[in-house]
Amino acid sequence: MPKRHPLDVVIIGAGVVGAAIAYYAARSGLSVAVVDRGPVAGGTTGAGEGNLLVSDKEAGPELDLALLSAGLWRELAAVLPQEIEYEAKGGLVVAPDEASLGALRDVAEGQRAVGVEALEAGARDLRELEPHLAPGPAGGFLYPQDAQVQPAQAAARLLAASGASVYLGEEVTGILTGPGGVRGVRTRGGELLAPAVVNAAGTWGGRIAELAGVSLPVLPRRGFVLVTEPLPRVVRHKVYAADYIADVASGSAALQSSAVVEGTPAGPVLIGATRERVGFDRSLSVEALRRLAAQAAALFPVLADARILRTYHGFRPYLPDHLPAIGPDPRVPGLLHACGHEGAGIGLAPATGVLIAATLTGAEPPLPLSPFHPARFDRDPAR
Repeated sequence: MPKRHPLDVVIIGAGVVGAAIAYYAARSGLSVAVVDRGPVAGGTTGAGEGNLLVSDKEAGPELDLALLSAGLWRELAAVLPQEIEYEAKGGLVVAPDEASLGALRDVAEGQRAVGVEALEAGARDLRELEPHLAPGPAGGFLYPQDAQVQPAQAAARLLAASGASVYLGEEVTGILTGPGGVRGVRTRGGELLAPAVVNAAGTWGGRIAELAGVSLPVLPRRGFVLVTEPLPRVVRHKVYAADYIADVASGSAALQSSAVVEGTPAGPVLIGATRERVGFDRSLSVEALRRLAAQAAALFPVLADARILRTYHGFRPYLPDHLPAIGPDPRVPGLLHACGHEGAGIGLAPATGVLIAATLTGAEPPLPLSPFHPARFDRDPAR
């Protein structure tokens, strides 16, 4: 079996998280290889909407990560090709009644304390912000920092800009270890040798961890998206109902749906989002699609007669405490994890890349890694 030239780091996963790590690691002077069993953005990234959100996160470690990423995405948008379709459209969270609006105020208060711009909008303001929004909501909050990218293009352009060696269609079959820890990976095409390996395999992050002899409880959480025919710009922001925030934070395995509606530069309107834990079941859920369509039409009646051109679905990499695993694994020296971002991976990718690159080079990370400790689910993390 051929052995390829030694590298500083091998990244497993060519989604947007792996691509961002490659980009920032290479900018730090490291020699990088990225390996994936499929194409670029062939997993969760390619099935995402491209959300770059701060609005759906309460104050805490994930919001800190999202704010760091929001600034990094703005920087990336200035240097990456326009094909990533970065759009600072802003998010609008809609409350159906006064009780929901009060709950949003509490969330916004905590968010503002850490640097989020959250602007309360009354019922009349909502109509000015979104003229096609259904009447009736008590109010909401506008989040100017929310943005959007085309996720597959973002991953591809980040990866190309990194200059990393890329091995696609090569499944990792083993993590090579020695007395000092990691020494590379084995694929069906040969070996890639490096003293550091980053597990950025998304929903399959738990399986990669198993190859190294450790446990990481990443589970798939299925979600569907509807895509309408091209329309005039009837939806100006990313708009969603307040209960979407509760769905994101829920640990339920049952089907949950809360409409997230947004226009795209090309004209189609994207409608998400459902969540359910059904393993890797790829079958079509008519109930999930029906709920999404009904909820979207309730928010924007103009969409009731719009044709749905296609649907797609994918699997979010879910961890039980809703925080990603980012950083070195003390159980296997040289192994790092960067997975479990659930539905926020596209938004959190640049910050994850910066944190991993800092760890690889011994630099001071811009945020503490302790909340994202990969061994936090292990009963004996020192093992």
